[in-house]
Amino acid sequence: MGNEQEKKFVFKVAKFEHTSKSNNKKRAWRSLKQILTMERALIWPDDAVLYYSINAPPSFKPNRKYSDISGLMAPYTDPYSKLFYANVDEYATIQKLPMDISAGYLQLRGASSII
Repeated sequence: MGNEQEKKFVFKVAKFEHTSKSNNKKRAWRSLKQILTMERALIWPDDAVLYYSINAPPSFKPNRKYSDISGLMAPYTDPYSKLFYANVDEYATIQKLPMDISAGYLQLRGASSII
């Protein structure tokens, strides 16, 4: 077994260069930050679509709910405190929490606080 050569997996092509050739001229690739800076410096018509002006449409999928206690997927919501929970143990913990702590969890999540 000592004479067998170990296989070395190479995930990078040794001849790869981070440039592109066109008309026998080397051009360095531009990063997205460089492209955005260049586009902002130029004067464009109002209806032009640029990298920094493209907005994604809203998602049609419902937001995922995660437990405020553990961070696991939370299929349940406490009707009194509006905290999300994943199982019975977390629900028991939520019921024992004082009002200011549960309001702090809601504030961390970005939900409206209970008044």
